Amino acid sequence: MTETPARPFGRALCAMITPFAAAGDLDLATAREHALRLIGEGCDGLVLSGTTGESPTTTDEEKTALLRAVREAVGDSVPLLAGVGSSDTRHTVRLAQEAEAAGADGLLVVTPYYSRPPQAAVEAHFLRVAEATGIPLMLYDIPGRTGTRIEPRTLLRLAEHPRIVAVKDCAYDLLGATKVMARTRLAYYSGCEEMNLPLYAVGGAGYVSTVANVVPRRMRAVLDAFDAGDTAEAARLNALTIGLIEAMMASGLPGTVTAKALLDAGPVREPLQPAGREATDGLRRVYEELLAVTG
Repeated sequence: MTETPARPFGRALCAMITPFAAAGDLDLATAREHALRLIGEGCDGLVLSGTTGESPTTTDEEKTALLRAVREAVGDSVPLLAGVGSSDTRHTVRLAQEAEAAGADGLLVVTPYYSRPPQAAVEAHFLRVAEATGIPLMLYDIPGRTGTRIEPRTLLRLAEHPRIVAVKDCAYDLLGATKVMARTRLAYYSGCEEMNLPLYAVGGAGYVSTVANVVPRRMRAVLDAFDAGDTAEAARLNALTIGLIEAMMASGLPGTVTAKALLDAGPVREPLQPAGREATDGLRRVYEELLAVTG
């Protein structure tokens, strides 16, 4: 795989779903097939066992099995990041060590949730995880879910650690992100599809996308056009994806549910519920409209 310091995991990353069989068990065969499809259609890397991968309802053993299966399927062709976040630092450290042993190239570590630790505790949590393995970390800043922001001043300090190399940004603070990027080597990846192009335009490294499960080529095409210097085309392609992004990510259903509905990728685990017929039909209409205008 090729890397640059500014893009330690590539540009176009997919937050991969975790396929389940009808009975609710892991469907590792489908996971392997889906991973290979995503890479074949332009994904530079895959993030396993994130929120989209239903990490709150998969066991530690299932997370390891999924990582090993996908690694076996894709080899060393792209980096694999393992979601290891939890609200318990000791548990997160254990998950990080298990992911490293199973072949992860990097770790996605979310801010501890629900307990709402102060910034000093947030910083200590990430440093504990960074010291526990020899592989790089992408910090996941999503205060809307965790209840706690990784404040820019905290990120400035964390950036001094050699294994803390990236941020998955869902804080909706373009000014804060720009300031951190200007003062550190941290690679910023958009975690909110509507922010992919804006963040990229001010120096972001790329994205970690749920929608890329469904339309990986079309999500990547926006960055390709921008890198080619055709910013007008990048904006046009980005605008074409907005309908599907809104339908999948802002319709009131979690992205995991909408992605699985479009991919027919098996059930979701409770407390999530599958998309109903009306919602699925609506998603399908928007998806087919995007295909019709983009070819």
